[in-house]
Amino acid sequence: MRYFEDFEPGQELPFGPHIVTREEIIAFAAEFDPQPMHLDEAAAADTLLGGLAASGWHTCAMFMRMMYDGWIAESACIGSPGVDSLKWLKPVRPGDVLSGRSIVMESRASRSRPDRGFVMFRHEVANARGEPVMVTMNPIMFKRRP
Repeated sequence: MRYFEDFEPGQELPFGPHIVTREEIIAFAAEFDPQPMHLDEAAAADTLLGGLAASGWHTCAMFMRMMYDGWIAESACIGSPGVDSLKWLKPVRPGDVLSGRSIVMESRASRSRPDRGFVMFRHEVANARGEPVMVTMNPIMFKRRP
């Protein structure tokens, strides 16, 4: 179990891989982001993305699952107050294999609640070619070691 005290600046926590399928791109889009570039290859060909691609919000959901499986599940995580920045850098295509890492940027103990602390992360998601597809930064709260 990782507690607040176990996170050091510069530490890297890997996650993934996740193979992205055409079916999951379309299913996610049909329910949550039904734009043509996420639903239909022919319609997507004429868009800025130039072909079928996962919704950015789908990329976020895949990232969250990979991060949870990669290291959050074995931590004393108690949530996050939000996301400071989020950038989608490249389309995520059917067949892409995503993986990434969470990098500890800094940490600080809570001033008002001594049982917890905040850790600032930079999360990077890339495809199998090593091309970054998403980067985000956010603080996550963790319980302090009992």
